[in-house]
Amino acid sequence: MFPPDHLLALAPVAEAAGFDSVAVPDSVFYPETVSADYPYSPDGARFWPPDTPFTDPLVAIPAMAAATSRLRFVTNVVKAPLRHPLLLAKQVASVAALFEGRLTLGVGSSWIPEEFEWLGLSMRTRGRRLDESIDVLRLVCGGGGPQWVEYHGRHLDTGPLMISPAPEQPVPIIVGGHSEPALRRAAQRGDGWISVQSTTDELRPVLTELARLREDADASGPFEANVLCLDLAPDASGIEGFAAFDDEVSGMGLEVTFQVVPWFFAGGDPSDLSVRRDSLERFGAEVIAPLAGR
Repeated sequence: MFPPDHLLALAPVAEAAGFDSVAVPDSVFYPETVSADYPYSPDGARFWPPDTPFTDPLVAIPAMAAATSRLRFVTNVVKAPLRHPLLLAKQVASVAALFEGRLTLGVGSSWIPEEFEWLGLSMRTRGRRLDESIDVLRLVCGGGGPQWVEYHGRHLDTGPLMISPAPEQPVPIIVGGHSEPALRRAAQRGDGWISVQSTTDELRPVLTELARLREDADASGPFEANVLCLDLAPDASGIEGFAAFDDEVSGMGLEVTFQVVPWFFAGGDPSDLSVRRDSLERFGAEVIAPLAGR
């Protein structure tokens, strides 16, 4: 949710500070009036103003990737049911082919009825269409370069087709959402799950349920829990908390990725570019380096 010039300025700073990845959110537009409550705030209100910048993630990510050499990127999350699955697959395949091994696709469904209505789509079918989008993305972006694929679903039915370029390495797909259907989708179809802002106490039962659902589905292989823990201090005082929660999640058979927003805790104006830069550098020196040493 940074201005575009901040994205390009701060991506190299994050890479130099030792961050593994940058999460990029998605919002098509901001309806002046919305007919549903935001599900992750106490009063149902949106906590961001109308002019908050949401550079399209599949535009922002290649720009930042070109300005760095190692940093990975994750969409947090692309509202896949708002996009045609073949066009989404084309975009993802192109970005992933340009920057092999540096893109993780976080997907979810939108909670805003107006997004569906004004884009000429049905909100009622969003879950099924999200599942079909994941299927198509697996076919096109599953690694091995361009291949002939076809898909026969309820909302998409194609003959044989090829999308080129396509990545040699599979693009990991992680699923967002805290609802029971979202958790089942993550456990059964995803390479991981991505949270909204939560406390560790709020996350524990969710992660336990994810581990159970994966066991029920006989799922194997790595599974990423990408979490934003509000109660883990983004400074040196939080090192033990990060390490302890990492151990706890690993004990569930999950691999944890921590999201952090250290500029909100650094003092000064959190929207100021210099504050953001300094907070990233400080977090790298005070938290990432010591944790890596452990």
